[in-house]
Amino acid sequence: MKNPADTEYAPFYGTYVSLVPETDVVAALEGQPAQLRELASGITAERERFRYAPGKWTVREVIGHVIDAERVFGYRAFCIGRGEQQALPGFDQNDYVATAGSDTRPLRDLIAEFAVVREANLLALRQLKDSDWDLTGTASGHPVTVRALAFIMAGHVRHHLRILQERYGAR
Repeated sequence: MKNPADTEYAPFYGTYVSLVPETDVVAALEGQPAQLRELASGITAERERFRYAPGKWTVREVIGHVIDAERVFGYRAFCIGRGEQQALPGFDQNDYVATAGSDTRPLRDLIAEFAVVREANLLALRQLKDSDWDLTGTASGHPVTVRALAFIMAGHVRHHLRILQERYGAR
């Protein structure tokens, strides 16, 4: 599979797409639950509620956000892959985090939930025909292809893994 052209997604997703240089995006997606589990295994229970600055999300909230975004991007890919022509809504990540209650849940539960949501998305992506990856829909007011959404999903997780390492001290 080719990497998406920058015309296949909104400019604000460019950072995520740039974090996925490989062309086998499905393989990249398959490996991420284990990467997230490994990173989380080094975070102590006390550190799960750590914020690197006032007003920033805790480790648990970061993972909760990753789960929310996985659901949204996966749903978009599913809908567009099925030929949906209706515009799909955006979402306010801060509102979602504020109401998700992720900070009340142990990190191991959040990691398990991410793995389940990702596997569901992978099952949907694996059944796509080659031509389905090129299908274009509208999400958050911008055109986006199924292919771009898969790359956005992988890049979004990589982005937050890096933040957890650099700003939260996760290893």
